[in-house]
Parts: sequence; C-alpha cells; structure tokens
Amino acid sequence: MSEAADQIFATLKQSAQSGAPLYLQLRKSIEDAVNRGLIGPGDALPSERDIASKADISRVTVRKAVQDLVKGGILVQRHGSGTFVAPRMERVEQSLSRLTSFTEDMARRGMAVRSAWLDRGLYAPSPDEMMVLGLSSNELVARVARLRIANDTPLAIERAALSASVLPDPAAIGSSLYAALETTGHRPVRAVQRISAANLGDDDARLLEVPPGIAGLHIERISYLASGKVIEFTRSIYRGDAYDFVAELRLSGPGEEGRP
Repeated sequence: MSEAADQIFATLKQSAQSGAPLYLQLRKSIEDAVNRGLIGPGDALPSERDIASKADISRVTVRKAVQDLVKGGILVQRHGSGTFVAPRMERVEQSLSRLTSFTEDMARRGMAVRSAWLDRGLYAPSPDEMMVLGLSSNELVARVARLRIANDTPLAIERAALSASVLPDPAAIGSSLYAALETTGHRPVRAVQRISAANLGDDDARLLEVPPGIAGLHIERISYLASGKVIEFTRSIYRGDAYDFVAELRLSGPGEEGRP
C-alpha cells in the first residue's frame, strides 16, 4: 500500500489549487485509486496520522473524507484493526416477472446459499398482518425471519408472515419456505411487490455488514394462491449495492390498455 499511497497523496498535493474543499479532494483521490486498482479489496489504508502527514492536511480533514467513503461503502472500518478497502460486490440481477424463492434464484446462478435464522415462531398478529392475511385477533401468525447469504455475503433480510393454519410449525422449515409450502399445496402462484428506497438502520446494517444509513431496498410482497387467497406477507431489506431488479416492458396492443 505504501507506494500506492505515495501516488495518491502526491496527486492530492498537485490538485490542491482546484478550490474544492480538501476533504473532497482526498475522498476523490482515494476513490479514484480504488477504481483504478491501485488499492484493492481488503487493502488497509495508512493511519489518519500517516495520511495527514503524507498529504500535508489536518487529521480532521482526513477523518471527514474517510467517514464519507465508509458511508458510501467504498471503505470499511474494523474496530481495533483500522480502515480497509471494502470487498467488491458482484451485483445480482433479479427479474420482477418471475415468482421464485431466494434459494431457487441464487441456485440458478451457481451461488452457495445459506440462511441465518433470526426468528421463527407463532405470535399474536399485528394490525397489518390481520388486514393483509385476513386474520382475526384470536388467530395466530407464523413469522419467519432470515438473513439470506450467498457466497458468504449477506444480501437480504427477509421477514415473512403467514397464517398459523398454513404454517403451524415454523421451526420445521428447511432451507426454503416455498419448498415447505409446496409440500402442503400452499405455494403461491403470483404476487404483488412494492419496492422503495430505504436508509438502513443500525440493526439491519449490522446484519448486512454495511454502514448504518447506507441506501438499501425495502420490498413488501403479498403472495396469492391460485384461488386468489393471500398466503404470504413478506417485508424484506436488500443491500442496495448488490441488487438490480429487472423488468421487461412491452407496448400494449390495440384494446389492451387498462387490461389487468
């Protein structure tokens, strides 16, 4: 890193006349070095003191630049270890026209998939769960929450809710919820999905191993049986740096406007 660092900070000194705030110049110098491959994933940055000395700027300026890069996911800080270039994420494309489980979706890409259970049990339903799933206040809801991991990288937090009459024993689920539902004839055949931007809170960011406040995707999905009955209500958080959702759009033919 020392030779690359000298190049980065020498460039910073040369560009000091640009008029931009010094922390922005330092941030851009480090980000350019990452993009050009001068420093790679897992490489450690020098200490704040060394950077300040090499670049002839204050440690406060260095700290602000580094914090911006951490928030942007370019760098990661490990308590007691230092600051490192963040691992490069291989982005995953997911079609919005197919209803598949996370396990099936990742398996098609040849990725090793595993889950870390966060919760699975029976509870009194929340007002939202009662409304969406059509439950009464004296019925129970089965909740299944998992951290979804592909190739050892946490990609998503899925929190699914179903009627306890459909899933009386959440602890019996294996690697795939949809595979378990298929065995009882309750696998959904269609879904309505709403995607919105979200800044990740502390707990979700910790699970996904990203800085708090970083951009993510909040996905709410309501899934249906062939009969039209709602079977699943899922609220998920996906890493914004890892997912691209893709939809195919077609021009409507004559008389098709407004057709569901």
